[in-house]
Amino acid sequence: MKVFKLNAQPRTELGKKSTKALRNEGKIPAVINGGALVELPYTGTLKEGQKLVAIDEKRGIITTDIVVNAEDVRKLIYTPDIFEVDITLNGEEIKAVIKDLQFQPVKDTLLHIDFLQVYPDKPIVMEVPVQIEGHAEGVKAGGKLTLSMRKLKVKAVCSEIPERLVVNVDNLGLGKSLAVGELHYEGLELMNAKNAVVCAVQLTRAARGAAAKAAE
Repeated sequence: MKVFKLNAQPRTELGKKSTKALRNEGKIPAVINGGALVELPYTGTLKEGQKLVAIDEKRGIITTDIVVNAEDVRKLIYTPDIFEVDITLNGEEIKAVIKDLQFQPVKDTLLHIDFLQVYPDKPIVMEVPVQIEGHAEGVKAGGKLTLSMRKLKVKAVCSEIPERLVVNVDNLGLGKSLAVGELHYEGLELMNAKNAVVCAVQLTRAARGAAAKAAE
C-alpha cells in the first residue's frame, strides 16, 4: 500500500462555531480512532487534543481530535487509490488509514475525516479496489463483462493489504459469474458475502443470435 505523509495539529476547541471557523480557514476537522486501550479509572495524562472514550465500566479508548489543511488532503481523498497515512502530530508519527469521510450533501465538499490508527500486529478491515485482469472467454464469444463490485472488504494487518485486488477473468465463460467465495488471496480474509457476485459475462443480443444459429 502507498504511504501518504500528512501534517496535523491538535484540535482543542470543539463545537459547531469552532468547526465552522476552521472550514472557513480552509481546514478540515478530523479524529484519529483506535488509540490505546486503557483501564478505568484512567490515571495517566492526556495529550493536547486527546480524549478518553469509555467502552464499558472498566475500559476506555483514547482518541485524538486533529485539524488538517484541506489542500493537504486533496490528493488523499479525491483518488481511487488507498493509502497508509503517516500523520505527524506534535513531532510524533501516527500510522493510520481512512475509516470514513463526511461530505456536504449539496456542494459535496469535505466536512470531516475519520482515521483509524493501525498497528503492526493488529488486523483491520478495509475496502480495496478490484482490478480486472485478462480477457474472458465469454467476451471472445460475444458477451459483455460487467464489474458488480468495484471494492472488496478485506481483513489483514495493514502491511499485508495490497493497493489492488487483481481478479483474473480468462476462464470466465459466457453467462458465467465469479463470486467472492471463489477468490483467494494469501494473508487476506475477504469479508463480503461468499455468494456476492464480483463480475460476470452477460449474454448480449449478438451472443444470443450466434448461439441460436449454432443450435440450428
